[in-house]
Amino acid sequence: MQVTELLAEGLKREYRVVLPAAELDAKATARLTEMKDKVRINGFRPGKVPVAHLKRMYGKSVLAEVIDQAVNEANTKIIDDNGFKLAMQPKVELPQDEAVVNEVIEGKADLSYTVGIEVLPAIELGDFKSISLDKPVLAVTDAEIDETVNRISEANRPYAAKEGAADKGDRVTVSFVGSIDGEKFEGGSGEDIPVVLGSNSFIPGFEEQLIGIAEGETRTVNVTFPENYQAVELAGKAAAFEVTATKIEAPGEMALDDEFAKSLGMDDMAALREQVKSRIAQEHNAQSRAKVKRRLLDALDGLHQFDVPPTLAQQEFEGIWNSVTSEMDNQKRSFADEGTTEEEARADYDKIAKRRVRLGLVLAEIGEKNNIQVTDDEVTRAVVERARQFPGQEQQVWEFYRKNAQALASLRAPIFEEKVVDFLLELATVNEVPVTREELYAEDEADKA
Repeated sequence: MQVTELLAEGLKREYRVVLPAAELDAKATARLTEMKDKVRINGFRPGKVPVAHLKRMYGKSVLAEVIDQAVNEANTKIIDDNGFKLAMQPKVELPQDEAVVNEVIEGKADLSYTVGIEVLPAIELGDFKSISLDKPVLAVTDAEIDETVNRISEANRPYAAKEGAADKGDRVTVSFVGSIDGEKFEGGSGEDIPVVLGSNSFIPGFEEQLIGIAEGETRTVNVTFPENYQAVELAGKAAAFEVTATKIEAPGEMALDDEFAKSLGMDDMAALREQVKSRIAQEHNAQSRAKVKRRLLDALDGLHQFDVPPTLAQQEFEGIWNSVTSEMDNQKRSFADEGTTEEEARADYDKIAKRRVRLGLVLAEIGEKNNIQVTDDEVTRAVVERARQFPGQEQQVWEFYRKNAQALASLRAPIFEEKVVDFLLELATVNEVPVTREELYAEDEADKA
């Protein structure tokens, strides 16, 4: 085997490899010799088929297999001899000229091909103990607990039939048909839909126009969909709804006592409040974790600056760009609407893509150097948790992940990342900083960007 380096530029390498015809023929002959004792051919006793006869019958197909194996072995040797860590699978370019290919297959010419390799950069890890981070913390207040318990009570408030017109706070059951410019639109109709007047659960202006409606009465309700409405084809459009009230109900009294807590499956009011407090604390801790993790990743990015494999960066960019442009198309927005140009946006997202790849490589290097691993039990728990999100389809979800290695890897990756983050937070200096709820849940400028 003869190997010639054609390119050594950044993280890209390219080699020309020549595999002698005699070497390939010798391997093919060895393979055919192995076959001699296994094949059964009319006219020959078992094990007595001449190799020359086998070569006439199977020579080309065996040589093709030998060539495939030899190319893989040659590429592996190049990688091992140079100590490369691959960013992508080697890109092999075999001869395309039919005459050349036939000569190689017939064993009359050496096989000459090129192989392109993209390698991972050597990463020198920074001093993680030098990292200092502010971690926002927020204690759960009685006011938060009271607000949540009140929301729970409102969701469980009893209603009783009422005579007369509907007032704010009443529950009105309605059927409606919506239209835009006189044309009905998809999703604009509903039957027996309960609406609590004043709950702001419908389009702005819808509930207010139902105040005073009586059972059996039909009204035309005119509203305008918000500009940020989730159904982008309706966003910002004026619509008219023909609404008929089929039932009017007044809210009953709701006592926040032990009996109310028991109706929700709790022992008493104290237990309900404790559960609410625990749930709010989990939300605060998750938000705090997200912010301190973002700051940790920023610190890691500052400590590690190196060129990333171009193909990995391009793949990451394409994923981001396709997502961004698809969302903009759905919302019928342009780059001008976003206050930028396509060229500027591409440059910004290219930086984001390279940052993501760089941080991914850094986290992987940290995990490898410190033997951070994800156990099979941890992955199994993740699959079980995922299956629970699809009631009635647990077995199908389980089978999907059991048979799909790529899907299983998508569960393993975030577990690994969180374990590396935990490892780094143990080494870094983390300062707990009390904040308000507004500060904790405020969107960081970096997140907006």
